[in-house]
Amino acid sequence: MATSSSGASSGSSTLRSSSSSEDFQPILDERKRKRMLSNRESARRSRMRKQKHLDELMAQVSNLTNHNNQIHTSINVTTQLYSNVEAENLVLRAQMTELSNRLQSLNEIIHFINSSNAVLQNDTNFDQAAYCHPHHQLNDDSLMNPWNFSTTNQPFMPSADMMMY
Repeated sequence: MATSSSGASSGSSTLRSSSSSEDFQPILDERKRKRMLSNRESARRSRMRKQKHLDELMAQVSNLTNHNNQIHTSINVTTQLYSNVEAENLVLRAQMTELSNRLQSLNEIIHFINSSNAVLQNDTNFDQAAYCHPHHQLNDDSLMNPWNFSTTNQPFMPSADMMMY
């Protein structure tokens, strides 16, 4: 009998181990299911973070593209303004050259008139009546009246504020 009881006891321990593993199986299944759910939730959060980061990057690309377009527009406007100013400067330089040439011509005319008057006044055989005859254009009144100069002729001297350059 001792043998049968020992045999029975070994059989019941086998039953107990199989029944205890069966008891743990639902717990293990539950843990496995919870881990899978946790992993799924973690993967979902990771995809959401990734999508959010992608959306932020796309918004940043859009903002930078807009800013870049504004800079290009500003550069184009500035380039156009620069071209306009450069063209205006060319016109003003041409006008300044023209006015300088005119001024030089007027100064030469004044110098010629002054030197002619000095030669005529120093000439002892100078006939004042013949010189003032209306057909002679070198008398003081006919040359000076258009400009209304009552004093001796002075050369024109340009000043810094006379021309805008």
